[in-house]
Amino acid sequence: MTRFGFVSTYPPTRCGLATFTAALAAELSTGIADTATIVRVMDGPDPDGRLTNEPGSVSAVVLPGRRDTVHAAIAVLNTCDVAIVQHEYGIYGGRDGDEIVALLERLSVPVIVVLHTVLAAPTASQREVLRAVCAASTSVVVMSDNAAAVLRSVYRVDESKVSMIPHGVPSRTARPAHPGTGAKRVVTWGLISAGKGLEWGIRAVGLLRERGIPVEYVISGQTHPKVLEHEGERYRRGLERLVAELGLEDVVTLDDRYLDASQLAEFVASADVVLLPYMSTEQATSGVLAEAVAAGIPVVATRFPHAVELLSGGAGLIVDHTDAESMAEAVGSILMSDERGRAMRDAALRGSQFATWPVVAHRYRQLAASLAAVEAA
Repeated sequence: MTRFGFVSTYPPTRCGLATFTAALAAELSTGIADTATIVRVMDGPDPDGRLTNEPGSVSAVVLPGRRDTVHAAIAVLNTCDVAIVQHEYGIYGGRDGDEIVALLERLSVPVIVVLHTVLAAPTASQREVLRAVCAASTSVVVMSDNAAAVLRSVYRVDESKVSMIPHGVPSRTARPAHPGTGAKRVVTWGLISAGKGLEWGIRAVGLLRERGIPVEYVISGQTHPKVLEHEGERYRRGLERLVAELGLEDVVTLDDRYLDASQLAEFVASADVVLLPYMSTEQATSGVLAEAVAAGIPVVATRFPHAVELLSGGAGLIVDHTDAESMAEAVGSILMSDERGRAMRDAALRGSQFATWPVVAHRYRQLAASLAAVEAA
């Protein structure tokens, strides 16, 4: 029996790491002999002023600045066979999340750290924190070849310590391309923040309508909890004003629901194009991008590393940041050519079979087994 311990944000927290961990933990504990132990990271104060967890699913909770919760988490994780720790600068306490280093250094079991952000131009503090995280781990997982290259060149992490395992995606049957006669649907989904660049997507759709291309744009997602805490709905209100200024009320829909797995699958399947107008030039991993490609939906994305790598096989188009004209031209070229859309779907599906959650979980099982074998030798 392999006992997997996980350290991450976790549902009911709504963020990419929480969703990722819940999916991976569920897949790794489907076998008769394997189990998953969850240490839930609360990336902010406990709203009730006390430790809260979910009986039967969460074994410990880590709170920023609370050493007692870190000690409790270490005790739980050291009863496991391997710990799988999700890393993102913003979820742990301390400067650039450096509180996670103390936890990692005190674990007596093999540690797999999964890096969700690998900055090519980090601050000095960010660089030192990530180097310390990697040094305290037994193995490091990244989700793109670009991230692995950055780890080697910028952070000087030993190549033998790094594994590339793609972001997992649900096993879905892609919707076949269809000619259609009405408005084509462009979609973006995920937690909303200014970094998503949605104003540029809205402007691009406005340009498409001016050119007589029948299109609708649906943006689905709640405002990111941290953005909501510090800024409220200011960004969403700004998007609503832009839609009104451009006269796109009948074209653009801002849906503030949080979709469950079945709702999201239906939503993605309804799309003709997925538009990712992200502002970041360094995003190493995008779960939305991975899911869009796995569903066989053509993608138009700005030039961030994960998009450049994942779309290089023909599953979509790369466009310039903050450039509505570039986005409109790319989206329009797909919407107006059924043949091009089919070619992109085919390209997407050729590679996505290697990134389904069962396949990804198998890769983690293999990595954990190899670490255990080294430990036992």
